Amino acid sequence: MAQHDYINRKPKNNKGSKNTAPRKPFPALLAVTALALVAGFAYGLWYIKHNAEPEKISPVSAPTKKAPEKLQKPVIKPFLEEIKEHEVKVDVKEIESKGPYQMQCGSFRTHAQAEEMKAKMAFAGLIAEIRRTEGSNGVWYRVRLGPYDTKRKAESDKNKLKRIKIMGCGIWGWT
Repeated sequence: MAQHDYINRKPKNNKGSKNTAPRKPFPALLAVTALALVAGFAYGLWYIKHNAEPEKISPVSAPTKKAPEKLQKPVIKPFLEEIKEHEVKVDVKEIESKGPYQMQCGSFRTHAQAEEMKAKMAFAGLIAEIRRTEGSNGVWYRVRLGPYDTKRKAESDKNKLKRIKIMGCGIWGWT
């Protein structure tokens, strides 16, 4: 195929082939409406300016000096005095503790796994104990914390363990 020189080539003369979009007519109706609105606004401003009543300005007299008012002592109402002397009596109910609590965080087949969890708890500042139990399905090593006087203290330690990613601890009554 022959090479063509497109840079030095003169454009073709296409006078009739070019499709130009027809020009839109001037929006006379829109222009007349806008002009009428501006004229109405200007007339409204002129009308307000020339037909408003001028304010009556009273001459400013020299200010007279008044004696400063004396502050009066606040009057204490009688019910306020009663409140000051009143004594409130409240019956405090003692909440019964359901006994000491324990928290178990794991039960493992090997003692090494239980020691590993106990070490993680020690890094959180909690002292755990490992109990060996024998059941019908073999020997288990339980990692337990406690005893706790209240369940709130046990929940507090459970939240500490959650921060170090030890989940699934259960809180039970001490047995």
